[in-house]
Amino acid sequence: MGNDVRLSRRSFLTATAGVTGAAMLGGSVRAVGAAASSIPRTPLWRTAIRRGIVYGSSIATWQLDPEYSRLFAREAAILFTEDDLLWYRLKPTPDSDLDFTYGDQIVHFAEQNGQLVLGAHLVWDQGFGEGWTDDDVWGLSESEARTLLFGTERAVVRHYKGRIAAWIVANEVISPEGRHGFRTDVPWYNTIGPEYVAEAFHIAAEEDPAALRIINDFGYETVNRYGDEPADKWRATLRVIDSLLDAGAPVQALGIQAHLLARHFAERFHPGEYRRWLGEVRDRGLEILITEMDVLDDGLPAQPLVRDRMVADVYRRYLDAALEETDVIAVINFGLTDRYTWLEEDYPRDDGAHRRPLPFDRSLRPKQAYWGIDDRLEHAPRRRAFWHPPRQSA
Repeated sequence: MGNDVRLSRRSFLTATAGVTGAAMLGGSVRAVGAAASSIPRTPLWRTAIRRGIVYGSSIATWQLDPEYSRLFAREAAILFTEDDLLWYRLKPTPDSDLDFTYGDQIVHFAEQNGQLVLGAHLVWDQGFGEGWTDDDVWGLSESEARTLLFGTERAVVRHYKGRIAAWIVANEVISPEGRHGFRTDVPWYNTIGPEYVAEAFHIAAEEDPAALRIINDFGYETVNRYGDEPADKWRATLRVIDSLLDAGAPVQALGIQAHLLARHFAERFHPGEYRRWLGEVRDRGLEILITEMDVLDDGLPAQPLVRDRMVADVYRRYLDAALEETDVIAVINFGLTDRYTWLEEDYPRDDGAHRRPLPFDRSLRPKQAYWGIDDRLEHAPRRRAFWHPPRQSA
């Protein structure tokens, strides 16, 4: 990015706080550190595809240093566009023309490496950046909001038509406290009305019918830091899915972010209940993707080897349950390396220790989390692959 500022999730989410209120291109624990880097490894994507699962990660153009680019190209079969299709990149101010420079770079990187692309996000109430004020979105008339939101959506989908395997059409639109399961504390709900979500899916289907259309959300695994119960989010999500399907909205998949909380995970996560809920999603005809998987290591010791073992245990426990559901077609980490994790910037540890939430450490060496993910992918029930990444035939 040259002299461009690396705008982290914290930076642009903080910049849009007012907007939302009214991120270079078997099972045993194995050795880590220098020893682990010398262990011959099968790339995670190849381990996963043998079981019919597409594995990948998010990445952004500002993360594409040469060393990490090589690692990402080796390990991932699907690329989640972490930052480069958000509005702070596409349309940094209300008066800006659409700028596809960053999006084009990240999509080209994926294509060069035979990777599928998951485009994120077409409709979200965040990601605007510092060039937007509260009134720029909350102060719109219905007509103005429709022109802004849906006009931008159409232009983006048209620009990338045929190059995107899946779109997250609607991100974080669900709340147990909302109306009929829909969040009401977002500008689009208040300016356009609750139908904005269904309409966004219709537009995505019209403009790029071959791409999978996803509704994406979080909070499904354990009680969160605010005391919210996952069962409440399960019920709200099913209510929203039913409402959209009843209205004829072409929703095809649920994206489960899976930002996992390490603190007391074994006690707080209930695999049987979680699998039953995934089955209810499946019974509605939707595919399921794990889209933003990482582990917040709060409550774990600072000592890296101890913490790494505990983080790996969280991954194993979670994937043991989630991958039993054979309609889970993709597993996507939110980043591959601790060098570039939003958790480091958004939620720094109180003890000052670096976050260690991802498969590779800051030096790009595989950690116990890597081997935990690898093990669960290797032993997952087989399923018919939904996608065959271009690199599979390379």
